[in-house]
Amino acid sequence: MFAGKPIIGIAGGIGSGKSYVAKLFGELGCLVIDSDAQVREAYNEERVKAALREWWGDAAIDHAGNVDRRFISRRVFSDPAERERLERLLHPLVKEARDALMTQAANNPQVVAYVWDTPLLFEAGLYRACDAIVFVDAPPAVRAARVKATRGWEEIDLLKRQNLQWGLDKKREMSDHRVTNAADHAGDVRDQVRATLSRILAGMSAVPEPRA
Repeated sequence: MFAGKPIIGIAGGIGSGKSYVAKLFGELGCLVIDSDAQVREAYNEERVKAALREWWGDAAIDHAGNVDRRFISRRVFSDPAERERLERLLHPLVKEARDALMTQAANNPQVVAYVWDTPLLFEAGLYRACDAIVFVDAPPAVRAARVKATRGWEEIDLLKRQNLQWGLDKKREMSDHRVTNAADHAGDVRDQVRATLSRILAGMSAVPEPRA
């Protein structure tokens, strides 16, 4: 809980539609905090650019003076040590931005909950701070089709990236609620989100057990 409002974490596989589900929570009065957007903002900071250039040379910065995210992605994709170093640089900045947004909304009666749209919710340990975790489920074929359409990935690319994260069965088991995002009609997903939020808000008075 933060300022008497629950923190809801969004989890699920790549291409499951986590951000879409988070957006639906936002339409129902939740403040959605997009970690990807905060990372993009962190990359604009000169101290971050300087660190990346020191580590990986001028190739880390494109001709316009911005961080070359494709280069960074390739650099850390298969190197856990480099990925951890990047996370140690970015995560404190993302946390600072996240805390600031939550503090700004603390006294806003129109905000009923905080939703963390964070790709690595479990891997980064952020799930421990959540009062409820919603797992967004979608069949593998649906997820593969989505990432091909939006990111140009083939199925093998999806599997390689998914294998760097916790297993979906483990994430599903550790989550408190599930939303299935495989229907053609958005209304079905919206109804699931509305019902899920109602259950979460109804249980706010209960003292949650600490997460492992």
